[in-house]
Amino acid sequence: MKTALFLLSGLLALSPLATGNSLAQQPSKPELRVGFVPGPYIDEFKIGVEPELKKKGYKIRYVEFSTGLEANNAVFKSEIDANVMQHTVFLESYNERQKTDLVGIVHVPTPPMGLYSKKHPLGTPIKPGSSVAVPNDPVNLQRALWVLRDLGLIEIRDSKPVDVTELDVIKNPGGIKIVPLEAAQAPRALDDVDFAAVQGNFAIFSGLKLTNAFALEKMTTPYINVLAVKKANANAEWAQDIVAAYKSPTFKTAILADRFYDGFTLPDYMK
Repeated sequence: MKTALFLLSGLLALSPLATGNSLAQQPSKPELRVGFVPGPYIDEFKIGVEPELKKKGYKIRYVEFSTGLEANNAVFKSEIDANVMQHTVFLESYNERQKTDLVGIVHVPTPPMGLYSKKHPLGTPIKPGSSVAVPNDPVNLQRALWVLRDLGLIEIRDSKPVDVTELDVIKNPGGIKIVPLEAAQAPRALDDVDFAAVQGNFAIFSGLKLTNAFALEKMTTPYINVLAVKKANANAEWAQDIVAAYKSPTFKTAILADRFYDGFTLPDYMK
């Protein structure tokens, strides 16, 4: 009887320590709500980031949006914790217009904008008078115009990304017809126009291949997409755990082993 009581008291003495260790392994924010728009970023997260976060005790709730504005509003209103769908220039433009303070805390592999066609075989010259669909938001319109400029089709003036319009085309010797429309509609517009400048995420989502683009943008760091959070949360433990997951060997291996991501622009931490 004394032996049984001794063993029981020993177990009781150990239980707070055991409980403390169990609690220490649980994150202070057990569920992370992460938003996405159509594109490859949700799959990147699932195959390379979520496994690392699960090791630390997090559960992930995926929230999908139709537009980037909706995804950003949800972060700002704390309806979700983070989103992955935009580059820094777009994010800064959103903050300027909406008076918000979202920040990008880690870059993610990003497919570049490309010029595509269903009406013309790859490799054929772009003829004078061709119609080209371009995004109607200033920041991504500028990227599309840069693609046309680099092909020698137009000349454009230097402008702030938030102020760019079709009027910034100052020379158009071939009479290229520029057709602004909602960025997400660009893949569908390929049935109606000669060419379309399609953002990488929408190209991938619609089944277009980067290797079938007439031209791809020369993507620089400000146009590589980021995971965005509210500024106040940038250094939170959960936010830095997401950053660490992106920079982990698990994420790098998952992306580099999948030929689907060939042609994506990679963040510096993956080079």
